[in-house]
Amino acid sequence: MRLLPILCLLILFAACKPRPREHQQVAVSEDTTFLTGTFYLVRHAERNPGPDSTLTAAGMRRAGALYQLLKDSGLNKIYLTHYTRSIQTADSLRLRLHLDTCFYRADTSGESLIYEITRHGDWGKRILVIGHSNTLAPIMRSLRAKPPVNPVGEDEYDRLFIIRKNAAGTSLKESCY
Repeated sequence: MRLLPILCLLILFAACKPRPREHQQVAVSEDTTFLTGTFYLVRHAERNPGPDSTLTAAGMRRAGALYQLLKDSGLNKIYLTHYTRSIQTADSLRLRLHLDTCFYRADTSGESLIYEITRHGDWGKRILVIGHSNTLAPIMRSLRAKPPVNPVGEDEYDRLFIIRKNAAGTSLKESCY
């Protein structure tokens, strides 16, 4: 007799179990922000010798110049690698503008950056990407921009690439700072 009320309660709880929400997928062709945005790509500033070194005095000045150049650009986020030189290059913008940062793995395919942007839902935003001499061209290709003929050299720290992606296509502008 005591089992009957317990059995009724169990049936009632089972009947009241919420149904799983149906998830409607949006086709990539209908997503107006996927693979869009404005991307500012730079190499980290001048560094001291070593595998994970800090910036030199010239590198600190260059990081300040990057801040002066991009402080009014409407940046939403900074993507950078785990290396100290990349973090220090971003510090002026990150601290003064209170920008959120996201780390990506420095790879020679650009896939890690694309994955992180997608994972964080940052398509359609203005993003600063701090890379390395051997990763900037692959990142440009992964963003469907044609890299310049002259790759970023081991002693070049002053190049800024601005990639604008929208439904109409992709544009790449290069300048020095």
